Amino acid sequence: MNAMSPSREKTVRDLYAAYLADRKDIVGAMLTEDFTFSSPRDDRIDRAAYFERCWPKEPLFRGIHIEFLAIKGDEAVVRYRAEKLDGTSFANMESLRFRGDRIAAVEVYFGRNL
Repeated sequence: MNAMSPSREKTVRDLYAAYLADRKDIVGAMLTEDFTFSSPRDDRIDRAAYFERCWPKEPLFRGIHIEFLAIKGDEAVVRYRAEKLDGTSFANMESLRFRGDRIAAVEVYFGRNL
């Protein structure tokens, strides 16, 4: 069994912390210039569209709790529970692909409302 890369694990955890703190500047530095984002609503959108569509204009989340994180080679898989300020919550899974020390792609798989 391969051990998780401490630097990539930290990058993944820092990504969600920065999203929660509304720190686009931190996340921007984590992403490759040709970064793509996919979800059931978005098909390989670029960095600019990702920041426009996927970042709330107003604070939306109270917490994002990583429940599962595995890293193998250049890919990380994360399952998390997100708590919204309105008291609702949901679970998602994401696949993140690295190129070097930066994130080149994220694919989100929507889970259920909790």
